[in-house]
Amino acid sequence: MPDVSPAEAERDPPWFIRHNCVLRPDPARALALRFRPAVEPRDLNPLDRPRVNNIVDRVVALPPDTVERELASVMADFGQRHADFPERLDIRAAEMDTALEPHATLSVSQRRLVGAYFLHEYSFEAAALFNPSVVPHPDQSGVPDGALRFILSLRGVGEGHISSLTFRSGVIGADGGIVLDPGAARARAPRVLGRTPAPHGEEIDALFQPGLTLPERVLFPITEAQSNGIEDARFVAFDDAGKRRYFATYTAYSGRSIRSELLETSDFELFRLTPLNGTAARNKGMALFPRTIGGRYAMIGWHDNENLHLIYSDDLYSWDDGQTIVHPRYPWEFVQLGNCGSPVDLGDYWLLLTHGVGAMRRYAIGAVLLDKDDPSRVVARSRVPLIQAAGADRAGYVPNVVYTCGAMRHGRWLLLPYAVADTYTRFATIDIAGLIETLLA
Repeated sequence: MPDVSPAEAERDPPWFIRHNCVLRPDPARALALRFRPAVEPRDLNPLDRPRVNNIVDRVVALPPDTVERELASVMADFGQRHADFPERLDIRAAEMDTALEPHATLSVSQRRLVGAYFLHEYSFEAAALFNPSVVPHPDQSGVPDGALRFILSLRGVGEGHISSLTFRSGVIGADGGIVLDPGAARARAPRVLGRTPAPHGEEIDALFQPGLTLPERVLFPITEAQSNGIEDARFVAFDDAGKRRYFATYTAYSGRSIRSELLETSDFELFRLTPLNGTAARNKGMALFPRTIGGRYAMIGWHDNENLHLIYSDDLYSWDDGQTIVHPRYPWEFVQLGNCGSPVDLGDYWLLLTHGVGAMRRYAIGAVLLDKDDPSRVVARSRVPLIQAAGADRAGYVPNVVYTCGAMRHGRWLLLPYAVADTYTRFATIDIAGLIETLLA
C-alpha cells in the first residue's frame, strides 16, 4: 500500500490526517449470475424453438459418462470460486423448467450441468471500487476499549459499467488509527424473498445466505430500474426512538433513466429496497439525516445539480423540492455543488460534507456547518477544500475526481473514506475540533 507523499503531508493542515491504507478493485472477485443467450432469427431451428431449448436438448443428449466428466470439470474450475456452488447450479436449473419440460426425469448431474450452461461469472469490481460511505457496525463485540468497528459500503463497477454495492469492515481506534478487516475472495448476491408493488416500482426484500461474511455479500441490480447500476449509496445509522436502523439512499440506473431509491436493513443480511417518489427523487444525490427533526424525516437533496436543498417528509418515501440552503460560492464549486453523504451530528452543529466541481472539471470535497435546531441556517462553510484532486489523487479512470458518500464520527475524530479518480478508495481522519475552528474562523 502506498504511503502518503511528502507533498500531501505538507499541504494538509495538522488536523487532517491521510492514511496509507488503500482499497483497489479486484478483478478476481466474481459473482455467478444468470446467463441467457440472445434469441435471434438465425438462431431458431425449423420448429422455431429458441436457443435455450436447443442448448438443453444438447446437454440432455450427452452420454452419462460425458455428463459426469463435464460436470466434474465445471466443479473443478468454479466450485472453489463461489459459495455453495452446487446449490447455485440447482437453483438455476429449476429456473429452466420450461425448457426441461419436454424431457423425462433428469439425474442430479444432468440438471446441474444444465444449470452451468445458463450461468456466467461477472467481475463486479474489475474496473473500480469507489464512492464509499461508512457507519458503525451493529456488532461491537470484542472491540478494544475506545475503539469502534465500522461497516464500509463501496460501489463496485464491472463490465458494461454496471454498478453494485459491496462491503468491508474495520476498526477505528481512540487515537484515530484505522485497521481494515480482511476481505473475501468469493462473493454472492442475495436471494429475493419477495416483490411488492410500490407507487413508483417494486419494493424488494432480499436476504443473503446465512454464514456469508460481510465482504462476501454483494447487492447486484435486481429490478429493471436498477439494471445498469445501484450507484453511490449514502448510508446512515438512523436513530428511531432509541432503536437503530440503517438506511441508504442510492441512485437506480436503468441505462436510460435514473431515480432515487431507499435501502433499509438492521443487520446487513436482510435488505428492503424501495423506490422513492416526489420531485426530488427524480435525480440523484439524496442524503437522509440520522434522526427526525421536529418530528419529520429530513433529507439533503441535490435535484438541480447546482444547489443543496433541505427537504422534509412525513412518510420517508415522498420527497419534493424543499428549500435551497447552499449555493455555489467559491471557484472550486462554480460548475457543480452537491452533498457527500448524510449530515453528521457534531453535538453543536450538523456537519454536511459537499463536493464541488471547478475549472477543468476538477473535483473537491468541502464542508458546511448547519444549525443543530434549524438546519436550513448555514453557520459556516469551507472557503478552500478539505481534499482536492492533486498529485497522485488525479490519475485514474475519471481523472481529477475525489468523492465520498459519507463520513462517520468517532469521539474526537471524523472518519472520512474517499474515492480517487472513480477508481479506488483512500482514507483520512479529521480532528473535529480543528475542523470546526477552521470553518468558524
